[in-house]
Amino acid sequence: MFTQTWKKYLPVIILLLKKTNAEQQVLSMNHTDFERAAGGRKIKYSFSDLELNKGRINSLTKHAPLAKELATVLQEDNNASRLLLAGNYSFNMGNDFKLHINYKAEEITVEADPVSEEASTAE
Repeated sequence: MFTQTWKKYLPVIILLLKKTNAEQQVLSMNHTDFERAAGGRKIKYSFSDLELNKGRINSLTKHAPLAKELATVLQEDNNASRLLLAGNYSFNMGNDFKLHINYKAEEITVEADPVSEEASTAE
């Protein structure tokens, strides 16, 4: 239902994905685009906690159709999917039709090297 609307905004979303490493990005969208796509049905136009980690949607959360279609459009586009594979992104949209895009840096865990630990205890 909203696939064409998301495709309309896709070029701008891709640009914002590139910039989001520095700070949160916000895209203000036209509410009439979504209302036309809904075809007069009353639909909740907001969603939260849509996370794409390395290009895959988090399946622990139940997502609204609006969010699922955004994820599908992003995953099907070559440029967007290439960007999404590089990290963990979260998307939220409020009733004000502003899409918030965040980049979540991965926590890097450093494991101790067992060989160097054995060498230091042997001395």
